[in-house]
Amino acid sequence: MRGSRQPPKSKPDRATVDADLPTPLYHQIYLILREQIAAGAFEGAARMPTEAQISADFSVSRITAKRALDELAADGLVVRRRGRGTELVGQVAGAPVEANISGLIENLLAVGLETKVDIVEFGYVPAPAPVAKSLRLAARSEVQRAVRVRRHGGVPLSYSTSWVPAEIGRAFTARDLAHKPLLALLEQAGCLVGSADETLTAVLAGPNVAKALEVRVGSPLLSVVRTVFDQRGRPVEHIAILYRPDRYQYRTKLARVRGPVTRMWSHA
Repeated sequence: MRGSRQPPKSKPDRATVDADLPTPLYHQIYLILREQIAAGAFEGAARMPTEAQISADFSVSRITAKRALDELAADGLVVRRRGRGTELVGQVAGAPVEANISGLIENLLAVGLETKVDIVEFGYVPAPAPVAKSLRLAARSEVQRAVRVRRHGGVPLSYSTSWVPAEIGRAFTARDLAHKPLLALLEQAGCLVGSADETLTAVLAGPNVAKALEVRVGSPLLSVVRTVFDQRGRPVEHIAILYRPDRYQYRTKLARVRGPVTRMWSHA
Protein backbone atom coordinates (compact mmCIF):
# COMPACT_ATOMS: atom_id res chain seq x y z
CA MET A 1 0.00 0.00 0.00
CA ARG A 2 1.44 3.30 -1.00
CA GLY A 3 1.77 5.91 1.68
CA SER A 4 -0.18 9.12 1.19
CA ARG A 5 1.82 11.88 -0.39
CA GLN A 6 2.76 14.62 2.06
CA PRO A 7 2.17 18.20 0.94
CA PRO A 8 5.39 20.17 0.44
CA LYS A 9 6.43 22.27 3.41
CA SER A 10 5.89 25.95 2.90
CA LYS A 11 8.87 28.25 3.19
CA PRO A 12 8.63 31.44 5.21
CA ASP A 13 8.14 34.58 3.16
CA ARG A 14 11.33 36.51 2.51
CA ALA A 15 11.38 40.22 1.84
CA THR A 16 12.31 41.04 -1.73
CA VAL A 17 12.96 44.11 -3.82
CA ASP A 18 11.53 45.01 -7.22
CA ALA A 19 13.70 46.68 -9.87
CA ASP A 20 10.58 47.76 -11.78
CA LEU A 21 9.45 50.07 -8.97
CA PRO A 22 10.40 53.78 -9.18
CA THR A 23 11.90 53.59 -5.66
CA PRO A 24 15.67 52.90 -5.87
CA LEU A 25 16.72 49.40 -4.80
CA TYR A 26 18.94 50.69 -1.99
CA HIS A 27 15.98 52.60 -0.51
CA GLN A 28 13.71 49.54 -0.77
CA ILE A 29 16.32 47.53 1.18
CA TYR A 30 16.66 50.36 3.71
CA LEU A 31 12.88 50.33 4.28
CA ILE A 32 12.86 46.53 4.69
CA LEU A 33 15.76 46.56 7.18
CA ARG A 34 14.24 49.49 9.08
CA GLU A 35 10.96 47.57 9.38
CA GLN A 36 12.85 44.49 10.60
CA ILE A 37 14.69 46.57 13.20
CA ALA A 38 11.36 47.99 14.42
CA ALA A 39 9.98 44.43 14.68
CA GLY A 40 12.96 43.33 16.79
CA ALA A 41 14.36 40.97 14.15
CA PHE A 42 17.94 41.77 15.16
CA GLU A 43 17.40 41.96 18.93
CA GLY A 44 20.31 40.41 20.78
CA ALA A 45 22.49 40.45 17.67
CA ALA A 46 25.83 42.16 18.06
CA ARG A 47 25.93 43.10 14.40
CA MET A 48 23.66 43.70 11.45
CA PRO A 49 23.99 41.64 8.26
CA THR A 50 27.12 42.54 6.29
CA GLU A 51 27.15 44.19 2.89
CA ALA A 52 27.99 40.80 1.37
CA GLN A 53 25.05 39.13 3.13
CA ILE A 54 22.62 41.84 2.07
CA SER A 55 23.97 41.71 -1.47
CA ALA A 56 23.35 37.96 -1.60
CA ASP A 57 19.96 38.07 0.15
CA PHE A 58 18.52 40.69 -2.19
CA SER A 59 20.55 39.83 -5.32
CA VAL A 60 21.95 43.35 -5.58
CA SER A 61 25.43 44.83 -5.87
CA ARG A 62 27.63 45.55 -2.86
CA ILE A 63 27.33 49.27 -3.65
CA THR A 64 23.53 49.05 -3.34
CA ALA A 65 23.83 47.15 -0.05
CA LYS A 66 26.28 49.77 1.25
CA ARG A 67 23.91 52.63 0.43
CA ALA A 68 21.07 50.89 2.31
CA LEU A 69 23.24 50.50 5.42
CA ASP A 70 24.47 54.08 5.08
CA GLU A 71 20.83 55.26 5.19
CA LEU A 72 20.25 53.32 8.41
CA ALA A 73 23.37 54.95 9.84
CA ALA A 74 22.10 58.40 8.81
CA ASP A 75 18.91 57.64 10.79
CA GLY A 76 20.97 56.82 13.88
CA LEU A 77 19.81 53.19 13.94
CA VAL A 78 23.21 51.65 13.27
CA VAL A 79 26.88 52.59 13.53
CA ARG A 80 29.32 51.56 10.82
CA ARG A 81 32.95 51.04 11.79
CA ARG A 82 35.74 49.92 9.54
CA GLY A 83 36.84 46.40 10.49
CA ARG A 84 33.96 45.95 12.96
CA GLY A 85 30.97 45.80 10.65
CA THR A 86 27.59 47.45 11.20
CA GLU A 87 26.28 47.50 14.78
CA LEU A 88 22.68 48.02 15.82
CA VAL A 89 22.61 50.95 18.24
CA GLY A 90 19.14 52.43 17.95
CA GLN A 91 15.52 51.52 17.54
CA VAL A 92 12.90 52.99 15.30
CA ALA A 93 10.98 55.55 17.39
CA GLY A 94 9.19 53.88 20.27
CA ALA A 95 5.57 52.97 20.85
CA PRO A 96 3.30 55.27 18.86
CA VAL A 97 0.61 57.44 20.39
CA GLU A 98 -2.77 55.79 19.97
CA ALA A 99 -6.16 57.41 19.45
CA ASN A 100 -9.48 55.60 19.46
CA ILE A 101 -12.03 56.85 16.92
CA SER A 102 -14.95 55.98 19.20
CA GLY A 103 -13.60 58.32 21.89
CA LEU A 104 -12.44 61.01 19.47
CA ILE A 105 -12.79 64.20 21.52
CA GLU A 106 -11.58 62.77 24.83
CA ASN A 107 -8.58 61.06 23.22
CA LEU A 108 -7.54 64.17 21.34
CA LEU A 109 -7.59 66.12 24.59
CA ALA A 110 -5.46 63.41 26.22
CA VAL A 111 -2.96 63.54 23.36
CA GLY A 112 -2.80 67.30 23.74
CA LEU A 113 -2.02 67.04 27.42
CA GLU A 114 0.77 64.48 26.91
CA THR A 115 2.64 66.28 24.16
CA LYS A 116 4.58 69.50 23.54
CA VAL A 117 3.58 72.03 20.88
CA ASP A 118 5.75 74.41 18.84
CA ILE A 119 3.86 77.25 17.15
CA VAL A 120 5.28 77.67 13.64
CA GLU A 121 2.82 80.29 12.34
CA PHE A 122 -0.09 82.20 13.90
CA GLY A 123 -2.25 84.97 12.51
CA TYR A 124 -5.49 86.04 10.84
CA VAL A 125 -6.00 85.54 7.11
CA PRO A 126 -8.82 85.37 4.54
CA ALA A 127 -10.22 81.83 4.53
CA PRO A 128 -9.19 79.73 1.50
CA ALA A 129 -12.24 78.60 -0.49
CA PRO A 130 -12.27 74.96 0.79
CA VAL A 131 -11.91 76.17 4.39
CA ALA A 132 -14.66 78.77 4.02
CA LYS A 133 -16.92 76.04 2.63
CA SER A 134 -16.16 73.66 5.53
CA LEU A 135 -16.73 76.40 8.12
CA ARG A 136 -19.85 77.69 6.27
CA LEU A 137 -18.37 81.17 5.99
CA ALA A 138 -18.66 83.76 3.26
CA ALA A 139 -15.81 83.73 0.75
CA ARG A 140 -12.55 85.13 2.17
CA SER A 141 -14.00 85.66 5.66
CA GLU A 142 -11.32 86.27 8.27
CA VAL A 143 -10.12 83.19 10.13
CA GLN A 144 -7.42 82.44 12.67
CA ARG A 145 -4.76 80.24 11.04
CA ALA A 146 -2.21 78.37 13.16
CA VAL A 147 0.52 75.96 12.12
CA ARG A 148 1.84 73.73 14.87
CA VAL A 149 4.32 70.90 15.28
CA ARG A 150 3.45 68.53 18.10
CA ARG A 151 6.13 66.42 19.78
CA HIS A 152 5.85 63.32 21.91
CA GLY A 153 8.90 62.15 23.86
CA GLY A 154 10.96 64.79 22.07
CA VAL A 155 10.19 63.30 18.63
CA PRO A 156 7.95 65.12 16.10
CA LEU A 157 4.52 63.51 15.98
CA SER A 158 2.36 65.77 13.81
CA TYR A 159 2.25 68.88 11.66
CA SER A 160 -1.12 70.62 11.80
CA THR A 161 -2.75 73.64 10.20
CA SER A 162 -5.96 74.82 11.85
CA TRP A 163 -8.51 77.44 10.86
CA VAL A 164 -11.01 78.92 13.34
CA PRO A 165 -13.61 81.65 12.63
CA ALA A 166 -12.06 84.95 13.71
CA GLU A 167 -14.77 85.80 16.26
CA ILE A 168 -13.97 82.55 18.08
CA GLY A 169 -10.22 82.70 17.58
CA ARG A 170 -9.96 86.14 19.20
CA ALA A 171 -10.76 84.47 22.53
CA PHE A 172 -7.27 82.94 22.78
CA THR A 173 -3.68 83.73 21.80
CA ALA A 174 -0.74 81.89 20.27
CA ARG A 175 0.65 81.49 23.77
CA ASP A 176 -2.58 79.83 24.88
CA LEU A 177 -2.41 77.51 21.86
CA ALA A 178 1.13 76.48 22.79
CA HIS A 179 0.02 75.34 26.24
CA LYS A 180 -3.54 74.05 25.83
CA PRO A 181 -5.26 71.77 23.29
CA LEU A 182 -7.28 73.69 20.70
CA LEU A 183 -10.42 71.74 21.64
CA ALA A 184 -10.06 72.85 25.25
CA LEU A 185 -9.63 76.47 24.13
CA LEU A 186 -12.73 76.24 21.95
CA GLU A 187 -14.81 74.99 24.86
CA GLN A 188 -13.25 77.63 27.09
CA ALA A 189 -14.49 80.19 24.53
CA GLY A 190 -18.03 78.84 24.92
CA CYS A 191 -18.09 76.43 21.96
CA LEU A 192 -19.29 73.15 23.41
CA VAL A 193 -17.95 70.55 20.99
CA GLY A 194 -20.53 68.01 19.87
CA SER A 195 -19.24 66.14 16.81
CA ALA A 196 -16.67 66.02 14.02
CA ASP A 197 -16.47 64.97 10.39
CA GLU A 198 -13.17 63.38 9.52
CA THR A 199 -11.33 62.04 6.47
CA LEU A 200 -8.23 59.84 6.65
CA THR A 201 -5.86 59.27 3.76
CA ALA A 202 -2.14 58.98 2.99
CA VAL A 203 0.11 61.65 1.46
CA LEU A 204 3.80 62.18 0.79
CA ALA A 205 5.86 64.65 2.83
CA GLY A 206 6.81 67.86 1.03
CA PRO A 207 10.08 69.69 1.85
CA ASN A 208 8.72 71.98 4.61
CA VAL A 209 6.71 69.28 6.36
CA ALA A 210 9.54 66.74 6.01
CA LYS A 211 11.94 69.15 7.71
CA ALA A 212 9.48 69.88 10.54
CA LEU A 213 8.71 66.19 11.14
CA GLU A 214 12.36 65.15 10.70
CA VAL A 215 11.62 62.67 7.93
CA ARG A 216 12.81 62.38 4.34
CA VAL A 217 11.07 64.28 1.55
CA GLY A 218 8.54 61.92 -0.01
CA SER A 219 8.04 59.88 3.17
CA PRO A 220 4.47 58.57 3.60
CA LEU A 221 2.35 60.40 6.17
CA LEU A 222 -1.10 59.82 7.62
CA SER A 223 -3.35 62.73 6.65
CA VAL A 224 -6.35 63.59 8.82
CA VAL A 225 -8.70 66.40 7.77
CA ARG A 226 -11.34 67.21 10.36
CA THR A 227 -14.17 69.70 10.76
CA VAL A 228 -15.38 70.12 14.33
CA PHE A 229 -18.95 71.18 15.17
CA ASP A 230 -20.45 72.54 18.37
CA GLN A 231 -23.53 70.98 19.96
CA ARG A 232 -25.80 73.11 17.77
CA GLY A 233 -24.14 71.81 14.61
CA ARG A 234 -22.17 75.00 13.86
CA PRO A 235 -18.64 74.43 12.44
CA VAL A 236 -16.09 75.91 14.84
CA GLU A 237 -12.80 74.50 13.56
CA HIS A 238 -11.29 73.03 10.39
CA ILE A 239 -7.92 71.31 10.74
CA ALA A 240 -5.52 69.37 8.51
CA ILE A 241 -3.05 67.18 10.38
CA LEU A 242 -0.13 65.20 9.00
CA TYR A 243 1.11 62.41 11.27
CA ARG A 244 4.27 60.35 11.17
CA PRO A 245 2.87 56.80 10.86
CA ASP A 246 5.66 55.42 13.03
CA ARG A 247 4.55 57.75 15.85
CA TYR A 248 0.75 57.68 15.61
CA GLN A 249 -1.88 54.98 15.17
CA TYR A 250 -5.64 55.04 14.84
CA ARG A 251 -7.52 52.13 16.36
CA THR A 252 -11.17 51.15 16.22
CA LYS A 253 -13.24 48.19 17.40
CA LEU A 254 -15.65 46.58 14.92
CA ALA A 255 -18.70 44.40 15.47
CA ARG A 256 -20.40 42.13 12.93
CA VAL A 257 -24.05 43.25 12.57
CA ARG A 258 -26.92 42.30 10.30
CA GLY A 259 -27.66 44.90 7.64
CA PRO A 260 -30.63 45.23 5.24
CA VAL A 261 -29.18 42.62 2.87
CA THR A 262 -26.30 40.86 4.62
CA ARG A 263 -24.04 41.09 7.63
CA MET A 264 -21.55 43.96 7.73
CA TRP A 265 -18.94 45.56 9.97
CA SER A 266 -19.97 48.42 12.22
CA HIS A 267 -18.14 50.41 14.88
CA ALA A 268 -18.70 48.73 18.23
